[in-house]
This record gives sequence, C-alpha cells and structure tokens, in this order.
Amino acid sequence: MSILKPLIIGVAGGSGSGKTTVVEHIVNAIGENDILLIQHDSYYRDLKHLSFEERNKQNFDHPSSLETELMIRHIEALKEGYQVEIPIYDFSKHIRKEETRLAEPKKIILVDGILIFTEKELRELMDIKLYVDTDDDIRLLRRIQRDIVERDRELEHVLSQYQKHVRPMHLEFVEPTKRYADIIIPHGGENKVALDMVNALIQDRLNNYTEEIKNESKSE
Repeated sequence: MSILKPLIIGVAGGSGSGKTTVVEHIVNAIGENDILLIQHDSYYRDLKHLSFEERNKQNFDHPSSLETELMIRHIEALKEGYQVEIPIYDFSKHIRKEETRLAEPKKIILVDGILIFTEKELRELMDIKLYVDTDDDIRLLRRIQRDIVERDRELEHVLSQYQKHVRPMHLEFVEPTKRYADIIIPHGGENKVALDMVNALIQDRLNNYTEEIKNESKSE
C-alpha cells in the first residue's frame, strides 16, 4: 500500500502580523484531529553553551538562529509516515528543554513561522503558502504584549530588540518572501473573507485526500 502524502500548508508573515489567529481559524474550521501544527519557533538553536547575558544579545530574527535543516528533515519524515520528536523551546531562557513533543503524521501539516519562506528547500515542501500582511505599528504593539506577557521580557528589552533586530530583519528577510506566497491575507485574522477563501481551498484539498484514501482501499 502506498503512503498518501499529507497536505502541507505554510503560514508566514511578520512578527505580530496575526499568524496565530489565522492558524487557529484554520484549525477550528478543519478540526484539530486532521491537523498537525509545527512552529518554526520550536527549532531555535539551543544556546545552553552561552551565558544568559550572551543569549540575550543574540539576533533571534535572523534565519541562522533557527535549525531549519532539522525542521526540513522532520517534515520529510512525516511525509513518509514516520513519527518525529519536535524540540520544545524555553523562550524565557533561550534554551531547548530536555523533553520533546512526539508528532505523528496527519492529513494536514500546518507550518507556522516568520522565516519559513526564506529557505527554498522548506518552501518546496509546501503545497499552499499563505502570507499574513499587517501594518508595522499593529505588529509592534502585538509583539510588545506577547513578549511581556508570554515570554517574561522587560519593555525596554523588547523595544531595543525590535529596533536592533526585528525591524531590520523583517525588511531584509521576511517582507521579501511575500512574493513566494500563493495567497496574501491583508489585515491578518481580521480578514474574514480571505480566511473563508483559504478554508474553502483547504477543504477542497482535504476532500480530494479522502477520495484518494477510498480509491487506495478499493485497489487493495
């Protein structure tokens, strides 16, 4: 029996653009039983060998800060029907935790991250590429709220990081990848029309997947 390949969807966009809202909308519409969510943030390189002060100085918005090659290997393994061990990252300490998350193949693999379109090898694994486009001032406000509340950062540190790393890296690496997107979603999760179109497209692909399963069963 041949392995039916999962539908791989990439959701990119600047930090604070509303990617999480878009991802949640897709998961709620399709159903979490059929979706495996993989976040690029989980693949930040482990910085245990550095002091905490040195870790804080790192540029986490540059593509080199992420072990994208491991993510690629994991997605390729999932496509072939294998389980993988996804890293769990501690954002307050900038290190990977000892434990990992066991992930099993599902009909849809949803890949989320600001830099997922920068690597050609990763892009080429995706069947549908979505880019969430939101104004800079809104993204900054969301970034501040997230980093202070969820990642235990000080406001001064968040603003300094934004000026030194986030904004320059967005302009150099994130914004240019918009051209690789199949669908651009303006205004992020607030754009209900665009989200409905995306969900309809995914549902159509999922229906085709179900038909393939039926045909596979009949041919056995």
